[in-house]
Order: sequence, then structure tokens, then C-alpha cells
Amino acid sequence: MPPPYTAVISAARKVFAVTVGAFLLWLIVAVQLFVNTDPLTLHRTEAVIMLGGAASERLPAARQVQEKLGIPVLVLSQTDTLGNRIADAACGTATFPNPSLLCFRPPELDTRGEARAISRLVELNGWTSVTVVTSSYHVTRAGRLIRQCTGADVQMVASHPDLSAGQWLRRFVIESGGLLDVSLRPECP
Repeated sequence: MPPPYTAVISAARKVFAVTVGAFLLWLIVAVQLFVNTDPLTLHRTEAVIMLGGAASERLPAARQVQEKLGIPVLVLSQTDTLGNRIADAACGTATFPNPSLLCFRPPELDTRGEARAISRLVELNGWTSVTVVTSSYHVTRAGRLIRQCTGADVQMVASHPDLSAGQWLRRFVIESGGLLDVSLRPECP
């Protein structure tokens, strides 16, 4: 009969192996959901909407998509936050009404608030399709939220942040939790 500590060590090894396996599986799924998010094809829509935050990364991507596909309207989320300075400045210096630029301030400075605001913009403008630009790690959750709030065709486009491995891991944790939250608590059921 083996000593009792041998059974404990064997059980600990099994728990460790299962934990490492689960972590690696989650990491693979997270990379697919939050990094490899580029659409296979892009089509022309009625507006390009840039979500707030990381504007130095997102705004050039939104403008590139707008130009490439000939989309007539660029819509910017105006948040007056540090990461959104470039988009806020574009909204602050523009002359309105402007048929090619719209700016909106979401009721809450989060993706849920932006999803509700986008739903109202889609309805007010009679759009049937929009392209939404956000960081790659945010595409899956933001797309799900926005689609919960509008019947319009929503095409998600990723901008690509330059993050360290630690920053990516942090985003994976945040976005995994956020995606679970969006699934359990739909925004506009």
C-alpha cells in the first residue's frame, strides 16, 4: 500500500494538469475571439462608426475603411476621455450640420451606452447597414451588443493595438468576462 502522501501528490498533479489544460484551451479560444477578428470580406455600408477610446488606433482604421469602400458617413463616439482625444478634436473642430461626419455622445461611457446610441442613430437616419470599427480585442463583445440593439446589418472591423503579452492577457480576461456578461444580460432584448 503506497504512503498517503503519494495519493495526495498524484491528485495534486491531476488537478494541476487539468488546470493547465483548461488555461491553455481558454487561451486558444481567447486568441480566436479577441485577436483573429478580421472579416474575410468587407462590403459597403451606409456609415462607418468608430467606438470611443483608443482613437489614435481606431480613427485611422475607420477612415481607411471609409475611403476603401466609399462609405459616405463617418460617425465618431465623443467621450471626452484621454484615449479619445483625436476623435473628440475632430468633432470639436468640425462644422455642423455635416453630411459626412456625425458625432454622438453615448448616454453612458461604455459599450452598452454606445450600442443604445448606435441603435438610435440607425433608426433616425434610416440606415440598414453600418460598419463599426473598434480594437480587435473588443470586436466580438461590441458586435454582439450592437446587434442586440439594432436590426441593421452590422459589419465589425478591427483596428489592431500594439499590446504587450501582459496587456493582451489582461484584455483576454476583461473581454471574456464582458462577453459572458453580454450573453447573460442582453442589452436590448
